[in-house]
Amino acid sequence: MTTAQNALEYYQNDRSRLLDMALYIQETEGCVSPASVHALAMGLNISQADVERTVSFYHFLSLKPTGKFNVYLNNSPVSQMMGYQEVREAFEKEVGCTFGDLCDNGLIGLYDTPCIGMSDQEPAALINGIVFTELTPFRVREIIAHIKSGKGLEGLQVKSYGDSKNATALLKAVVNNNMRRMGPILNPQFEVGHVLRSKITKMSPEDVLYEMRGSELRGRGGAGFPTGLKWYFCRLAEGEKKYVFCNADEGEPGTFKDRVILTETPGTVFEGMAIGGYAIGAEEGILYLRYEYKYMRNYLEDVLQNMRKNNLLGANICGIQGFNFDIRIQSGAGSYVCGEESALIESAEGKRGEPRPRPPFPVEKGYKDCPTVVNNVETLCSAVNIVNYGHQWYLKQGTEASKGTKVLSISGDCRFPGVYELEWGFTVRDILEMVGAKNTQAVQMGGPSGELIGKNKFKHTVCYADLSTGGSLTIFDDSRDIIKDVVLNFTDFFISESCGSCVPCRNIPVLLKQKIEKIVAGKGTKQDVLDMESWVGVMKINRCGLGHTAANPVVSLIKNFHFLLEEKVNHKKDFISTINVKESVAEANQFVKRELEKA
Repeated sequence: MTTAQNALEYYQNDRSRLLDMALYIQETEGCVSPASVHALAMGLNISQADVERTVSFYHFLSLKPTGKFNVYLNNSPVSQMMGYQEVREAFEKEVGCTFGDLCDNGLIGLYDTPCIGMSDQEPAALINGIVFTELTPFRVREIIAHIKSGKGLEGLQVKSYGDSKNATALLKAVVNNNMRRMGPILNPQFEVGHVLRSKITKMSPEDVLYEMRGSELRGRGGAGFPTGLKWYFCRLAEGEKKYVFCNADEGEPGTFKDRVILTETPGTVFEGMAIGGYAIGAEEGILYLRYEYKYMRNYLEDVLQNMRKNNLLGANICGIQGFNFDIRIQSGAGSYVCGEESALIESAEGKRGEPRPRPPFPVEKGYKDCPTVVNNVETLCSAVNIVNYGHQWYLKQGTEASKGTKVLSISGDCRFPGVYELEWGFTVRDILEMVGAKNTQAVQMGGPSGELIGKNKFKHTVCYADLSTGGSLTIFDDSRDIIKDVVLNFTDFFISESCGSCVPCRNIPVLLKQKIEKIVAGKGTKQDVLDMESWVGVMKINRCGLGHTAANPVVSLIKNFHFLLEEKVNHKKDFISTINVKESVAEANQFVKRELEKA
């Protein structure tokens, strides 16, 4: 049997598992060849074009041959700050080809890739799905020599993971978790199954929803929608089946908190999914795990299997008749936009990860057109604590508008990069002092889709009502060139990661990059800045929230660092930012209509 036929047989010719089949073929043969495309199309009774549409969408799938060993080097700003260029040059010298190509004998391929969730230990790279961190030119020479000698990657990954009996054997990666400050969520001592056994056995689904709604927990993935309300809507929705998704596709550059939570307290995440399933009436949960975290999959599968053995998953969980719930892991294949919940669902169905039009929302029609709840890793851990301690306990933490704690990924120019769990209500200055940051020029709040702030905002509070963040802060000191090192890099990121569905998202970031490059080259004018301002509102036409924020690096530049542009365009006195981002699709449509009339 061919590899494609093996994949079809293993996944029982299920069209929704096309992504899994493609990943299996890619990892076995180095690409999804024309013969494999044909076999998949025949076996799934779909067109070859449909297979190619899916394969061509994802960063880690290829229709053309790749190397036996493929190096994906992270090119995010933090990696650039920590020695990316020297590491890149060392790879090219040792392998004998440039990035984006294969060496002559096809043994090794070199590729750039966006953030792989290792911003606290850069430069980092994925090699055949295995993570290598804190790379140096010497380490590169060692790795490539090992591969060329025929030893492959065996013996290069050594790491001890605390007291976990299985983690060290199953997590074959040189990754530090750098947990700097722990709280209710980052609590490795929390007993898996405690809430299911001691609380859920005494509660009805309505009781769980009461605690969740009373807690005022807001989603920790960035959007901040009330979690209890989402669960409530899904329970009320009509559908033969319902699903719980855990969104572990943290593709936002600078974010790595979910990686740490999944390594240190995966059982809490799975218990949160089970509690969600109990509350909404679902029997199946799916953890959508980004490809970059593939190295932890065997470990997570082992945790799931132990939970099944202990009746924390499966039939009649903890003796509750009719409480049947189990979880499977769905691997992603490299796409930032799959962090958006409807795109994630499309991807889990074996399609291109393109966001769906709304309404309907996933709680009405989600996975396989059934009511579906999609929650972030951190959100599900918070749910476990809320059910355990009660919503009144939760309401005592944080601020009036932002309850509970927040897990933050902090990296960049600081002494102590890593993961910190804090109550909402701290200021940016508090954080900078805590992590040992000196001479800070700017802080990126929440990744490229967030806001890049300057010193005048360091006194502001990190919370939903002031400075919101999905989970990351990236610090840049006075030595960094904000325009070249940050804004241009993030703009490139949005250009490469756009799914291409919407015209503004497909084109405007490219135009913005051209304008910024013109300004950096000393050829910009004030009109160039005004042009960029006028284009920003059009981004609101995009279908998804990620598309809405694709211009944010430039918005932040004009709004918070206009003085840097003043220096470039020579308008010292009369150059004042007038950024006025359109706040609704209706306003954006009116803007486009006026522009068309002018043309």
